[in-house]
Amino acid sequence: MAKVLERPVVVETNDADVDIDEIYAELCERHPRARIQIVGGRIQVGPMPTWLHEKIISRLLKALMAVVCANDWEFSSTIAVYLGPQRDRYRPDLTVAPPDAPLWGKDHLHGDGVVLAVEVVSASSTGDDHKVKPAGYAAGGVPIVVIIDSFEQSLTLLSHPLPEKEKYRDVHVIPLGEKVTLPAPWNLALDTAGLVPEQ
Repeated sequence: MAKVLERPVVVETNDADVDIDEIYAELCERHPRARIQIVGGRIQVGPMPTWLHEKIISRLLKALMAVVCANDWEFSSTIAVYLGPQRDRYRPDLTVAPPDAPLWGKDHLHGDGVVLAVEVVSASSTGDDHKVKPAGYAAGGVPIVVIIDSFEQSLTLLSHPLPEKEKYRDVHVIPLGEKVTLPAPWNLALDTAGLVPEQ
């Protein structure tokens, strides 16, 4: 039986001769079903998501599905996002991209080729999801990022990246239960009520 991790296992090294991209690639090859990311220069082998986490993604996907289908977009909860050379590699909880989105290798989408990346905050990922990842996503040109935080009962919408500044021009934080409009190419009024089930 596979062990379910409660917190990510972090691989860190201060050895300048060690290539973190090589370690990352080797871990991805050896553990193809694991959630492996580079976040803030650290390799994380993440825990399996909880049922609550999966329900949040499922409910969001249902709200997005009409636009996804109308545009013939694809979605994934496992694909990695390439943010540029010598940068982190994230595996968003949900990624939406056109079918012809540019690839880096066979298992990474270029950040500026996706139309949405979603992070659902867990107890062990609060700092990374709210502080580290937005800067990396902006640097990689990811056009729209949504962060759902069931602990803070909030949704953060980041859009219009400024890659050279590693930040987003537009940042909207709303309480869960309110509506927010996802900008083009979505042009979708998203009702956040019910995204997070009562616990």
